[in-house]
Amino acid sequence: MSPPSGPDKLAVKQAETPQPMTALRKYQRLECGGLWRETPQDQRRDVLVHFGEATLVLSDPKSGTAISHWSLPAIERVNRGEDPPIFAPGPDASESLELTDPDMIAALGAVRHAVQAATAKPGRLRGVLLAGAAAAVVLVAVVWLPGALVRHTASVVPLAQRADIGQRALDDLTRVTGAACNNQLGLQALAALSERVFGPVDTPILYVLPEGIDEPQHLPGDVIMLPRRLIEQSNGPEAVAGAALVERLRSRTRDPIIPLLEYAGIKATVQLLTTADLPDAALAGYGEALLRAAPVPLAEASVLAAFEAAQVPATPYALAVTPEANVGLATNDPYKGLAPSPLVPDESWIALQGICGG
Repeated sequence: MSPPSGPDKLAVKQAETPQPMTALRKYQRLECGGLWRETPQDQRRDVLVHFGEATLVLSDPKSGTAISHWSLPAIERVNRGEDPPIFAPGPDASESLELTDPDMIAALGAVRHAVQAATAKPGRLRGVLLAGAAAAVVLVAVVWLPGALVRHTASVVPLAQRADIGQRALDDLTRVTGAACNNQLGLQALAALSERVFGPVDTPILYVLPEGIDEPQHLPGDVIMLPRRLIEQSNGPEAVAGAALVERLRSRTRDPIIPLLEYAGIKATVQLLTTADLPDAALAGYGEALLRAAPVPLAEASVLAAFEAAQVPATPYALAVTPEANVGLATNDPYKGLAPSPLVPDESWIALQGICGG
């Protein structure tokens, strides 16, 4: 991501042609400057703030290197009624971000409103559900087409609520795996690697989980979880980047909210469709079910195409994750025999390997 020139803001709103959009899509590609603290004891630092589909990306304005990724639904204002506004990525976060740009402040307020509206207002997912029509559709779906009910519900869940559900499912998963690794230098390196692989727009949030997870996993809201073992046993960032790349491709192959709703059951799915609320009880135990589920199969051609588009060699990933099943990836690696540029600097890779070190 390159820093803006001239004023410290570049607001590129979607839409020459009017179209329905969620609060998130309305503000895609919004950028501004901000002041970030890693901890309350640290000095404020200038950052470039980019508003994505489900994340807020904080980058160094000089180098363009990503410093941190925040999940949009988790962001809270911590000094209501005071100016300038200060935001944090959750109630227990040590990081904070001071903003003065009115468009970015309005964007974060709109997202918060969208999350609250999606989870607290009966009868509304997008504000267009009519109670009688929904009840009729639900009745037919429950009796005849439970699979269709799940697919229909998945198709109308807005992005803000998807991200919220994904974070709640992650909370359930961490009961099994332990809390995500949070060494700050490691998190910055992980954010930089994610931006290198996926680009600065709509970058997924990557987490490293310390135990109980053997293979990469994904959740709604563009959340990807990586096992600690993969990072600590790899010789370089290429295998880690490949694992994230393949898991992102899986999440795009089958909507990740569909297996979650199948697990939650018809009753919870009906409740989500008609009241915009998915009860916590419906998510209880989903983390363990996710770990037991077989991964979505992918066509080798599509995987190779993804590696080539991201300019990431496939061989390190193929050798790190079930090599006997990935012979074709190593054989047909588009970068086989080549020496592509390093994905991240050596010091970032060292920091990433220590992400679970406290």
